[in-house]
Amino acid sequence: MAIRHFLTLQDLSRDELKAILQRATELKVQRQKGTDDHPFSGKVMAMIFEKSSTRTRVSFEAGMAQLGGSALFLSPNDTQLGRGEPVEDSAKVISRMVDIIMIRTFGHDRIITFAENSSVPVINALTDDFHPCQLLADMQTYLEHRGSIAGKRVAWIGDGNNMCQSYINAADRLDFELVIACPEGYEPDVALLEKFSDRVSIVRNPLLAITGADLVVTDTWASMGQEEEKKSRERAFQGFQVNEDIMQKAAPDALFMHCLPAYRGLEISETMLESKWSVVWDEAENRLHAQKALIEFLLNERTHKSK
Repeated sequence: MAIRHFLTLQDLSRDELKAILQRATELKVQRQKGTDDHPFSGKVMAMIFEKSSTRTRVSFEAGMAQLGGSALFLSPNDTQLGRGEPVEDSAKVISRMVDIIMIRTFGHDRIITFAENSSVPVINALTDDFHPCQLLADMQTYLEHRGSIAGKRVAWIGDGNNMCQSYINAADRLDFELVIACPEGYEPDVALLEKFSDRVSIVRNPLLAITGADLVVTDTWASMGQEEEKKSRERAFQGFQVNEDIMQKAAPDALFMHCLPAYRGLEISETMLESKWSVVWDEAENRLHAQKALIEFLLNERTHKSK
């Protein structure tokens, strides 16, 4: 029996991704109305955190509880993973005791190895290369506010990081144009750019990317593990701030998103999160609902295939 994992958006077909986004909104409405059910009583999720988190931990732990299951928080300080046990061994042991596993780690190769040795579904809750769960929330948010993103223009401003690379995958899966504005030397993976060159382009001037954009997205200039580069990155990204002035060049009904945490006065202006374009707080909440839809999909897929 093949186990379905979610390591990048490419692990879902276009139809599966659209169905999960629609289901996320349905689960959100049910939660608001108090009509949600608890289909996964007795199911357990292992949450492995090798990188710190706020939104990821709260959304997965709360989401699993709302679905009727429970979640175990595991950090390197609490497990043998932090003491040198091979990833393969940890995967084989942990997956025999739980129903689904979420991992937030550094190298993407680490989560691939874990998934290859797991007997239950594995979810990528962030690696250095991709952050697909955040893209589920972002795309759900756009769908709720503006409808389908197909055929739209999305501007990514800033570092070609894991979020940017997940936006490249999303452009392919959901059929939109992605224009990335970044300084030289901070581009996303060349292989990804080449693979999806029909949908993705690179510019050096943020105004070129934002002009006419339906969605504008940015992220911190220095991600976890890049703290020593913070000052040099701030110098490199001067002129790449998203603010109210530059947003005037976007489409009249454009939206602004940021996966958080945000650093006001750096990648965004002091008031950008509260601006008329911002849907950042909806975006943050939707991590909960999108991940619940994903968990439901993966657990149901496993159940159906085991019959």
